Amino acid sequence: MKNLKMKSARAAKDLSQAELAEMCGVSRQTINAIEKGDYNPTIKLCIDICRALDKTLDELFWD
Repeated sequence: MKNLKMKSARAAKDLSQAELAEMCGVSRQTINAIEKGDYNPTIKLCIDICRALDKTLDELFWD
């Protein structure tokens, strides 16, 4: 399932996939795969993404 919440939050902070990836210590391809719904991130990566985007786990990863 696509993660449009994460994509929207990233765009709202004017970050590219590469910039968010660098902030979280992963590759741009990993961020792309999460947004496309092709990859389930670890809880640690979810938390890193939430911190980078100033969002909660519920806001980005819960339906």
